[in-house]
Amino acid sequence: MDIVILAVVIAVVVLGALGGLIVGSRRKKQLPPPPPAAPDITAPPAEPHVGDEAETPRDEPRRTIEEVDLPDGSAPVVVEEPPAEAPEIEIPEPTAGRLVRLRTRLSRSQNALGKGLLTLLSREHLDEDTWEEIEDTLLTADVGVQPTQELVERLRERVKVLGTRTPEELRTLLREELVTLVGPDMDRVVKTEPEDRKPGIVMVVGVNGTGKTTTTGKLARVLVADGQSVVLGAADTFRAAAADQLQTWGERVGAHTVRGPEGGDPASVAFDAVKEGKEMGANVVLIDTAGRLHTKTGLMDELGKVKRVVEKQAPVDEVLLVLDATTGQNGLVQARVFSEVVDITGIVLTKLDGTAKGGIVVAVQRELGVPVKLVGLGEGADDLAPFEPEAFVDALIGE
Repeated sequence: MDIVILAVVIAVVVLGALGGLIVGSRRKKQLPPPPPAAPDITAPPAEPHVGDEAETPRDEPRRTIEEVDLPDGSAPVVVEEPPAEAPEIEIPEPTAGRLVRLRTRLSRSQNALGKGLLTLLSREHLDEDTWEEIEDTLLTADVGVQPTQELVERLRERVKVLGTRTPEELRTLLREELVTLVGPDMDRVVKTEPEDRKPGIVMVVGVNGTGKTTTTGKLARVLVADGQSVVLGAADTFRAAAADQLQTWGERVGAHTVRGPEGGDPASVAFDAVKEGKEMGANVVLIDTAGRLHTKTGLMDELGKVKRVVEKQAPVDEVLLVLDATTGQNGLVQARVFSEVVDITGIVLTKLDGTAKGGIVVAVQRELGVPVKLVGLGEGADDLAPFEPEAFVDALIGE
């Protein structure tokens, strides 16, 4: 009997242990997975606490009041930016005697014309072959056929009368004849000061590539150097940046520039320039026109329109034709066509320092019947000089 009771007790204990194992395994399977570890994020600085939540103060290095820089009570320092600098106004060099100072720039023309003629005239026997060489020298220098024949005829007559010829006598003879040929009695003053009104109005015309806009800017410097106030009219609205170029020239000498939109009406810009010149009390208004090709009739007609529109306010006092001295006879063709459209009153010869064709001065005056008033002798800002016949001839034949 005791054995039976012991067996039952053992069975109950075994069953209870098995049941506990089964229940424990089920509970383990039902438990959720542990949450992922939180990322290591630096906590923001804690807010200050008061009362019971306040932390125990920590010992930190502290500065005494003597070590602290206190404001002295003065007003705060305000750093002002420097004002934008206005462009520096240049003072051009005087125009009186400028051609004399620039005479060395005519070295190429001097060698071809002046020294060439002196060498030929210094020969012991002046036969027909020598006179033909003299004619060729003059023609090569673009003096022109008719002026060349006149000069050679006068030289032959005077040399025959002179007889024995010293170098100094020949130089004096040649100088006198060349001055006569250039025309010392022609009025070469650029008319910018009409007696009855202000301002004087000057139009500058010419084909592309002659340096017309640059010449207009240099002419402004010439006028400012002579004490006149100038307004520039940028009526060349067809060439890109022409107005900017002219304005830059004006700013350098304090001249105001009137301009319009690119591709706008040139006559309108010219009209506004004269109007503003009157309002400002300027002495002179210089109008730079487009570099029109002499072969395009429509553009030449527009040049005439510009002049007519300007003259609704006041007469144009000067129309200066800018010619490139290096173009030779082609420049004479340009001069002839321009003179048919507007009344040319004066000629500006540019790049005269870069050519052996100094005789173009004579030829173009004969072609138009108007004087050369200004000559360009270099790339510098003050290399535009009033034309002086005696100084020009002296530069051609040398000392």
